[in-house]
Formats: sequence, structure tokens, C-alpha cells
Amino acid sequence: MWLSRYCLFFLLLSPLVSMAEEYEFDIKGMHASIDFRIQHLGYSWMSGRFNRFDGAFSYDEANPAASKVSVTIDTASIDTNHAERDKHLRDVAYLDVKKFPKATFVSTSFDQNADGTAILIGDFTFRGITKPLEIAVTPVGHGADPWFGYRRGFVGETQFKLTDYGISVSILGEQSNDIYLTLSVEGIRK
Repeated sequence: MWLSRYCLFFLLLSPLVSMAEEYEFDIKGMHASIDFRIQHLGYSWMSGRFNRFDGAFSYDEANPAASKVSVTIDTASIDTNHAERDKHLRDVAYLDVKKFPKATFVSTSFDQNADGTAILIGDFTFRGITKPLEIAVTPVGHGADPWFGYRRGFVGETQFKLTDYGISVSILGEQSNDIYLTLSVEGIRK
């Protein structure tokens, strides 16, 4: 009798318990990417990516506001498909990868709309400077994979000013101050 009351009490409370699922980025299979684009002198777009990064997120369909995301980027892994330019970008005037080998993002809030899109806000640390960053998030999908696992994917888009993180754009011009990032993330449930 006591056990059945206890089970009933637990079942009544269970909807109140957050059941966040934990995911890690699928970087082994590279089903995740961090791409960027920036204007070059106002005449063209230069695009590139970071080839080495890691991250994880938690997501609770019943309580999306409790979701969390963390990302770590190896800044030396910048790749614009031009070796000399990449070497220049790694130098002290831009990424200064010897002094600042990592950039990080740690979420502080997640506000999901009825259609599944969301605004993710967090602390972005780049070149040793931490500022809040807002990312517009769109769900891609979720479900079982062929290897008996479960996956969930999102795309996040954001932009920020290089000068906010101590990078001068005086040579390139003000139109080169805005950098646009796209994070495509496929997570594998742990």
C-alpha cells in the first residue's frame, strides 16, 4: 500500500522534473561546423571556417528555457583556403593565437518561440575579452540514427564587431568590422 502511494506521488510529480537530454557535438564525423564571412575592403566577401572546435548542449523539450550550450574554438584552426592569409590572420594584429589560443561561448539564456526558433544568449570570449552575444537559432531536426543513437541538430547565426574585441579594421575599412558566424551543430545524445 505504502509503495503504491509512493509510486503515484512520483508519477504526479514527474512532469515537474526537468529531463534535459545531454548532447555532444559530432566533431568526430564532422557533422558540425563553424563558418564565417566578412567583407574585404567593401568589394567582396571573404569566407572561412574554424576546423577545430568542441562543444556540448543540453535540451529539454518540456522546458526549453533550461537548455545550455558551450563551445570552445581553437583559433589557430582558422581556414580561409589561403595559407598566407591564414598565417596573417593568426598573427598578433588579428587573432593573436599564441596569446589567445581559444575562443569560448557559454550560454546564459535560451528563449524558444512556438515554431521552435530561439534566441540563445551567452558570454562570448574572444581575444581575452568577454561580451554578451545573441545567436538566432533554428532547429534542423532530431531522431534516431542508423547506429542506435539519437541526434539533434540546430543552426545558429550571429554577428559581432571586430573592434569590440580589440581588432583594428583601419586598414580594411569600417565595412570589414562586422563578422557573420554560422554554427551548424549536430549533437549526439550521451
